[in-house]
Amino acid sequence: MAASEAALAPWSAGSGPPATPVPPGATDCHFHIYDARVPSGPGTPHHPNALEEDYLALRRRLGLSRGVLVQPSAYGTDNARHLRAMEVLGPDQYRMVAVVEPDVPEAALRRLDAAGVRGVRFNLTMPGVLTAEAVEPLGRRLATLGWHMQLNASEAQLVAMEQTLAQLPCRLVLDHLGQVPHPAGLESAAFGVIRRLLDRGSTWIKISGPYIRSRTGPPSYDDAGRVAAALARAAPKRLLWGSDWPHPTQPPDHKPDDADLLDLGAAWVAFPPIWQQMLVDNPAELYGF
Repeated sequence: MAASEAALAPWSAGSGPPATPVPPGATDCHFHIYDARVPSGPGTPHHPNALEEDYLALRRRLGLSRGVLVQPSAYGTDNARHLRAMEVLGPDQYRMVAVVEPDVPEAALRRLDAAGVRGVRFNLTMPGVLTAEAVEPLGRRLATLGWHMQLNASEAQLVAMEQTLAQLPCRLVLDHLGQVPHPAGLESAAFGVIRRLLDRGSTWIKISGPYIRSRTGPPSYDDAGRVAAALARAAPKRLLWGSDWPHPTQPPDHKPDDADLLDLGAAWVAFPPIWQQMLVDNPAELYGF
């Protein structure tokens, strides 16, 4: 990464705006903050400093209006650093997804709600306190708050949990294209589960992190694109876009260009009204902007 690019927006390989301009109100539904002063938990990946001012530089470059800050697995259930970030970013334009203990007190949930938290993330691909066994009981509590459950799970986990997920009383958000594996893609068991959950009407899916499962790789991530295009045809009102900045699964010297990721999203949905829905209308409905 060149010094000028790093000054403009750290942890993003490019320096220019997206070729397809984003509409007013465009929302990045998945990004993190990392602070080297905060220790990471055992067995979880950390990341060099990626602070509020760094993300705001990216927001300016991409032309985004709003965002959703997601507590990373590195910090476990200690949401303090991201709650401080929310104070800087502002709850009018930002929402947050937290990680909590399975038996989190009701008063703590109410405090998080007042700070702009609108969901709880289960990252079942990493070690953590939230496991598949907590999905159903915590889901009932999230429903009373009007929150959603955000789930990052492998194909095997998704298949095993389908019945529980289909019966959740709260809204459900699937991370990173549902972790659909390749080359199976549209023929995979994971994609079948995702389609059935989307048909249920209270499930959303993030068009984010195509590099996580792609076998074809950059710059076009064709296999991930086929999944995204199929999702756009099947459930345009349930799509969300997320940058996944600062791309913690990617090496520091191989970060993607977030403007390119936005342009790929526009190409995959291939219809301006769906682009508007994914970036503006769907996030407004889910997160309450």
